[in-house]
Amino acid sequence: MFRQTLDPAGSLTLSAVLALIPLLAVLLLLGGLRWKAHWAGIAALVIAIVIAVAGFGMPLGTALDAGVYGIANSVLLVLWITFNAIWVYNLTVHSGHFEVLRRAFSSVSEDSRVQAIVIAFSFGALLEALAGGGSPVAICSVMLIALGVNPLKAAALTLVADTAPVAFGGLGNPITALGPISGLPVDQFGAMAGRQVCFLAAIVPFVLLFIADGRKGVREAWPAALVAGVSFGLTQFLVSSYLSYQLCDILAAIVSAGAVLLLVRVWQPATATVSTGRGGGGGNGGGGVATVTGGADGARDSRADVIKAFTPYAIIVVVFSLAQIAPIKKALNAIVWKFSWPGLAIQNAAGKKVDTSYTLNFFGATGTLLLVSGLLSLFVLRIGLGTAVRIYGRTVKQFGWAIIAILAVFALSYVMNLSGQITTLGSWLAGTGAFFAFLSPVVGWFGVTITGTDVGSNTLLGGSQFAAAHQLGASPILFGAANSSGGVMAKMISPQNLAIGTAAVGLVGKEGELFRRVFGWSIGLLLVLCVLVFLQSTPVLGWMVP
Repeated sequence: MFRQTLDPAGSLTLSAVLALIPLLAVLLLLGGLRWKAHWAGIAALVIAIVIAVAGFGMPLGTALDAGVYGIANSVLLVLWITFNAIWVYNLTVHSGHFEVLRRAFSSVSEDSRVQAIVIAFSFGALLEALAGGGSPVAICSVMLIALGVNPLKAAALTLVADTAPVAFGGLGNPITALGPISGLPVDQFGAMAGRQVCFLAAIVPFVLLFIADGRKGVREAWPAALVAGVSFGLTQFLVSSYLSYQLCDILAAIVSAGAVLLLVRVWQPATATVSTGRGGGGGNGGGGVATVTGGADGARDSRADVIKAFTPYAIIVVVFSLAQIAPIKKALNAIVWKFSWPGLAIQNAAGKKVDTSYTLNFFGATGTLLLVSGLLSLFVLRIGLGTAVRIYGRTVKQFGWAIIAILAVFALSYVMNLSGQITTLGSWLAGTGAFFAFLSPVVGWFGVTITGTDVGSNTLLGGSQFAAAHQLGASPILFGAANSSGGVMAKMISPQNLAIGTAAVGLVGKEGELFRRVFGWSIGLLLVLCVLVFLQSTPVLGWMVP
């Protein structure tokens, strides 16, 4: 049995630096050397294995087995979800209803900046709330492209937009994951996270305007950003605190979209802009904008066609809602295959056995519910089963090398976690004393950068947050929520999500360029949250902690 050690170098600081190398390698290879995501992921995985074996004393066979274990988990947690989410989208494209959906969204406002807020922020939040797993990035970026937005800019917009909803994504899965680790009421973590990410929600729409059209976009379309962000954030705050964190993002997305729809009835930007899809343009994006005086699309759709276009997503809402009803949820989870992963006998530094079980819950999995939603949508879209199967094949082929990137990143995260590298980093950060409250979101940020998911970050690093809280005499509720809230800013720079974004817009291999477009926003929003959490650990905002 392999036993982890917190300080293999004889100095916790040096050990932490050693453990940090694989993560720094990912950031350098993607952002600095402009490597493609799959090569960067594979290189970082090799580095992590070398450090696990040579630095942390993990047997080579165990390190390789840990990587395979991570790959096996990624299939159900990410690939199965993403494939089925994009398949549903591709079905609407094949039937012609995606164009109807595009025109429905464009009818909200002729201004592309307002459209970006409604699609990437509000509609994307709804998809994140229901499915997560990269589906908002994949689906919303393609919607924006259909409206004329430059592909890389569309991917950047959706990656940045998919921040505030992530803490409650997949019907609150990241928050739910904190319960078993902490032994504390999970609703308190939901309430605390809502009192953190709601402030991000108020900022993100303004960032989207800047990405879409620079300072001009912010100056001309700020009312839409204000209404969308404040309504979303306020709903998150209230619902997570007093109703249900599982429903938090669903209601916030609906309220936000409704608020913008009401706004545009009485207000429109003085100068409307539509994306041209060509190079140039303001802000951080690559698409241009053109001033228009009328709608960009003169087509008119019947009410029946519009209903059909939205039906696949309505079916997703219904299917996921039904799956939460106790008897149905119990039936879906009745057939679960769970076993200890062969060859992984590991103890943590305290001598406690590390859980290395593998759970195959196929019928209750998020990806399976999306598959069922797609099959039900075939009747509405009038697509035959044979055609649907061929579309599914093209969907998988669409991801190409992005699949390798996702598998490599998951393998990397499990090697780092099971070898003890992640725990060493958490322990070193906890040694900073009261300042750890400022750094607590950074731990979650690292976790999502590595794993690509907030659930993964909370599962891997939640224990470190609670240990630090105990050591410092601080609130475990605050630090646990900060791990989840801090992680959401890394969603946009995780190699896994960069790979999904570039695959969706047909630019596989451009992950490095996309990384550079969003990295600054990731760091900026993270710093805002760090300050907020630090203040929440003091009497200034301590009243916000449940």
